[in-house]
Amino acid sequence: MLSPSVPSLSLILRGIATSARCDINCHRTSIARIGRLTYTRTYPVVLVQSDGSTINIRYHEPRKIIKLPLDLATLTDAERKKRIDARKPRVKVVIEEDIEDDFKVTNYEHLWKK
Repeated sequence: MLSPSVPSLSLILRGIATSARCDINCHRTSIARIGRLTYTRTYPVVLVQSDGSTINIRYHEPRKIIKLPLDLATLTDAERKKRIDARKPRVKVVIEEDIEDDFKVTNYEHLWKK
């Protein structure tokens, strides 16, 4: 049983909570800045989610845009097959040059005769 001289746990927690959170109100700038003592170097980056929505984030590398991969489980069978086929390497078309040699010297002899 607790003695009357020992404060209850709820009073201790209430005192800690009120003294530690006294500066958190509607004027706090937690949205505009990161509340840290040491700031790591971050760069503003646009994050594009798989549904097309964008979010401005801070990233440790200077990039302009980061695109998240599309979840293939959410696609239909036709869309999934189309995406998988687009990932496969394309077969290179080899063009064979078939030169027909129908050159006849006799057709051009009049050019070098004097």
